[in-house]
Amino acid sequence: MSARPVVAALAVLLADGQVLLVRRANPPDQGKWGFPGGKIERGETVAAAALRELAEETGLAARAHEPFAVLDVIGDDHHYVLIAVLCRGALALPVAGDDALDARWFPVADVSAASALFSAGVEAVIARARRLYDAA
Repeated sequence: MSARPVVAALAVLLADGQVLLVRRANPPDQGKWGFPGGKIERGETVAAAALRELAEETGLAARAHEPFAVLDVIGDDHHYVLIAVLCRGALALPVAGDDALDARWFPVADVSAASALFSAGVEAVIARARRLYDAA
């Protein structure tokens, strides 16, 4: 395991009752569906990192709003601190790129923590994002 946690940003994009997810190509969570995201580069804001990763992994653009959740993903050989950023944009066709095997919109109701298809925490982050999205 690296000596320090890796800090990464997640782009949480909701539109018309759907959530945009990517199927991870690399560990951790290889093969599972989760939010577009990745490491924050030196000098890059959390919001800028979320939008960059969104574009790299899905080909889509959006507007970043505030960070709203922090998740720790700790395994035998990794520790990631994931900062979720609420994003707004249109329901457009994503194209998987970078380290995403696939990218698609899921009806929010179809994302379940009980399913092995999704990364841990995805359902809880969606629920929190929906409350913020609906309040705005």
